[in-house]
Amino acid sequence: MRIGELARRVGVNPKTVRYYENIGLLASAERTSAGYRVYGEGDVDRVGFIKAAQRLGMRLDEIAEVLALRDADTRPCGYVRRVLREHVVSIDDRIAELRRLRTQLVDLDARAEELAADPDVGSASCPLIDNVRSHGDART
Repeated sequence: MRIGELARRVGVNPKTVRYYENIGLLASAERTSAGYRVYGEGDVDRVGFIKAAQRLGMRLDEIAEVLALRDADTRPCGYVRRVLREHVVSIDDRIAELRRLRTQLVDLDARAEELAADPDVGSASCPLIDNVRSHGDART
């Protein structure tokens, strides 16, 4: 099958398939005499695997490691579990960061009228942003 059909079957853009080839996630395709790339069912499976791993939040370098293990006939489950645990920690950190930001925004919103009424603030300025600039966060 040609690149367009492969891309349609796995739900990606043909440029994505070319990119995967360029970075080594997908082997270079055989070519017809006219220069068209030709792919097989194994390529459909591989690109589908890449997309599934991305849906789990895996980066392409991590997926490359999984594919290398798989290509070496080694089950990559231990590596995948370790990566997914790292991602969970990262997500938890991001959630905590977003909660802090939410608290700051709620606090700032509660003080918005007070800050806007400050006579020391120039008319062309935004005291909400100025407050953050001068204090490093939304709290004072």
